[in-house]
Amino acid sequence: MSAQTVNHPIKKSILASMVGLVCAGATMGQAHGAEQSSITSALKEGSAAVNLRLRYEDVDQDSNDASALTLRTMLNYTTASYKGFSAKIEVEDTRIVLGEGDYTVGPSGYNVGQYSVIADPEHTELDQGYVQYQNEGLTARLGRQIITMDGHRFVGHVGWRQDWQTFDGVNVKYAASKDLTMQYAYLSQRNRIFADDADFDSKDHLLNVAYSTPYGKLVGYSYLLEIDNDTENALDTYGFSFNGGTKLADTSVLYGMEFATQTSETATTDFDADYLMLQAGVKLEAVTLKLGYESLGSDDGQYGFATPLATLHKFNGWADTFLNTPAQGLVDVSVTATGKLAGGAWSVIYHDFSADEESSEVDDLGSEIDLSYVRKFDGGYSAGIKYAAYSGDSGRQDTDKLWIWTSASF
Repeated sequence: MSAQTVNHPIKKSILASMVGLVCAGATMGQAHGAEQSSITSALKEGSAAVNLRLRYEDVDQDSNDASALTLRTMLNYTTASYKGFSAKIEVEDTRIVLGEGDYTVGPSGYNVGQYSVIADPEHTELDQGYVQYQNEGLTARLGRQIITMDGHRFVGHVGWRQDWQTFDGVNVKYAASKDLTMQYAYLSQRNRIFADDADFDSKDHLLNVAYSTPYGKLVGYSYLLEIDNDTENALDTYGFSFNGGTKLADTSVLYGMEFATQTSETATTDFDADYLMLQAGVKLEAVTLKLGYESLGSDDGQYGFATPLATLHKFNGWADTFLNTPAQGLVDVSVTATGKLAGGAWSVIYHDFSADEESSEVDDLGSEIDLSYVRKFDGGYSAGIKYAAYSGDSGRQDTDKLWIWTSASF
């Protein structure tokens, strides 16, 4: 595979350092959260962790198929705090365990056009590496880091994929009170899920303000995105959300709504589109039921509302048919049921997709059923199985996907 390997001298050095830190951290004490009296003691009292995830993925599409068995290894070390300062370093590596890797990862250039897409390239890279300052309600981080906002709908780490999405930049979060939280981040690079050859330099500004009320959390945000490639490509989104719940008799009632407006500008185009989400649900003794409506609007059938920094796999079906919003926009009406069974958690989700801007060519965009079961075990182990079946319409191909995985954390 043409993706990154440990033969790169810088990456070999990083990996060697991480192995040393993990070995040292494994013998350290449990005082990581306590303030230390010196830099030396902060290093000695740090903590190390290892996470392993072995996953099989199978894709069956009308035009092509794919399969992959990959192992993701994540190693990290976090120092204890000294005068409010601490640091973290984390490296991740993904390897094909069996076979030749019968799948395509387009942005990394691997097997382009030969198979269906499974976005798990072989790679070794620095996942996180930052310095943090923390004092009372203030937390500030500088460096490569995970940043998530809004339940991952606009900013997420794409944790489902083996190569997580992280960002280079500065991230400041301030809790003015127990109810009011403000967060600002400036991103100079988007480290995407396709290995570092597909990363983007950027000039992104993220602002998020959240206020908790007795009835739910109110969030206002502005996400001003720009890829740093000497072309005009501003993508500006402003919005707000409100999510909460209440008790009616012995039943918990859940509700949520969100609205955002977006402008996309390039040297030759200027589009506007809106986003709307409505959700209602009930939490019963054995099951939680939710009804959702989500509209990623269109500008006259020429442009669809976009969320390029989101954990997209979490939304609009696990078959990943709509990672890029169609130019006609997307309306997703969903019904979700979740519950507990045999020590684990199950979920069933049904999606009905249609275009926001309907036409004689594009109207019904198909439907999908998603199923999952995940169980955690003592000692940091877990296992799961997940299945997605998308039935296409308006020229979109049928897609079935199956995942079986196990993970361990130490």
